[in-house]
Amino acid sequence: MNWTHVLLAGYIGAVIAIVVGMFRKKGWLGKLSGAVVFVVAIVAWNLFDVHYLIPRESPNYGLTDAQKFENAMLSMPVYQVLKEQEPALWQNILTQATQLKEAGKSEQQIIDAIQPQILQVQMARLQQAPDANVIEYMKINLEQISAVAKVGNDECFRFLFPAVKGGINPVRIIPREIMDRRMASDMSMMYASHGPKKHTVTAEEKQLALQDLQSISPGLVQRFGPDIQIMADPSKGVGKEKVVCEMVQDLWSQVLKLPTARAAGVIRLMLSAEMQ
Repeated sequence: MNWTHVLLAGYIGAVIAIVVGMFRKKGWLGKLSGAVVFVVAIVAWNLFDVHYLIPRESPNYGLTDAQKFENAMLSMPVYQVLKEQEPALWQNILTQATQLKEAGKSEQQIIDAIQPQILQVQMARLQQAPDANVIEYMKINLEQISAVAKVGNDECFRFLFPAVKGGINPVRIIPREIMDRRMASDMSMMYASHGPKKHTVTAEEKQLALQDLQSISPGLVQRFGPDIQIMADPSKGVGKEKVVCEMVQDLWSQVLKLPTARAAGVIRLMLSAEMQ
């Protein structure tokens, strides 16, 4: 609630009441006409307040639609980092998103268009992020998957594989507390990937990650049978959304049980460009 406008409205109401009272004393207004003038004046003030004064106090007052949209995007830390570290890409995404908005595309259509580009940057940064950041990234990711799965299997599948059936707007589904930690984790990971402690993936790390995956695979095959193939071709998961959601959660849970460095190695390998 905007208390400034509440107090101001009260003050204006008192002033109007005094003016109307003076008019009545002068004999210019009767009791009924005075009441009518008072009500009309109050209504007129509130219309003026709502349509003129309050909008002028908005941070977006006087901005173009493109500028308002940019401000909305920059309210999320990941986009702030992107603008700082990848200005050319940021401008391309902003231009694309603004054009889609002006073309009347829905919120979800805009998300579906720009989300893959953001994820591509994040996956690339994950390769250079320290182990702790990589582990934190996946732990929060699991929390997100679990939260979306509680809403529905279809929503969970769309969250995991937006390219197959279209994605979701996680902000509308995932609890704010988890989303806040997600964005803070992403920002920290992206900064760390450019910092003095950034990681370099070695051939030895890849080899060990492959070995760890091979040790995890038999358990997944035993639990999910031939459906394990969906991981290589998500389009085959249509109609089996619940199984896919459970399988992905099971896989990452098993990975996170590994020692920190090895778990981070497996996560980097599975989310690397060569594995996509």
